[in-house]
Amino acid sequence: MIEVKSLHKRFGSVVAVEDVSFRAEDGVITGLLGPNGAGKTTTLRVLSTLINPDRGSASIDGLDVATRPLEVRRALGMLPDARGLYPRLTAREHIHYFGELHGMDLPTLTTRAQELLEMLEMGQLADRRVDGFSNGERTKVALCRALVHSPQNIVLDEPTNGLDVMSTRAVRELLRMLRAQGRCVVFSSHVMQEVAALCDRIVIVARGRVVAEGTADELKERAGKESLEEAFVTIIGSGEGLLQ
Repeated sequence: MIEVKSLHKRFGSVVAVEDVSFRAEDGVITGLLGPNGAGKTTTLRVLSTLINPDRGSASIDGLDVATRPLEVRRALGMLPDARGLYPRLTAREHIHYFGELHGMDLPTLTTRAQELLEMLEMGQLADRRVDGFSNGERTKVALCRALVHSPQNIVLDEPTNGLDVMSTRAVRELLRMLRAQGRCVVFSSHVMQEVAALCDRIVIVARGRVVAEGTADELKERAGKESLEEAFVTIIGSGEGLLQ
């Protein structure tokens, strides 16, 4: 389970996150939705232990991200907005490297790496250096890297960004599989259809605050709109939103 309470983060004079609170349960896909600059990526970076909040708290399975970062990283799989790959390593070497960092033994790691490569249809890319990979191919490598240690909690920033149709379908099926396994999945996306189709709960962030949360149907009903996109525009433009 992932829990965020009254999170606040400032960079100089800029308030990136003013007051964000939400809970993401196990066996649930929770979508983080908001316009550019709303505070989504900053919130995800706090969850991944990259930065500490100025106020408030965030925890992964009860582990505080600020005071127990190493334990948090073991319990978390993170796909960041900047994929951060090493250009001279192959896709398989990336997976093995991060598996070794998590203390996985070689037989388990070899099997897990092959499983992930096949799952994301990367057989022909497995032993090529990532230098020269397309944006979508780089995203696949980063996704494999995030999942290599079979974490209970998965945080994904724009997981289908740059993917073609078939790869997007593979990622969606992967997310559904993780949910069926009882994993806690949080992801941000700008694709409304994707959020509506995949997410059990949606948290809408605007101006550094949570302004609404609920299922897609609940948000549409509260906003009085027929589509999630129309509801989203209404909510973020309504000042205080529709938070209950």
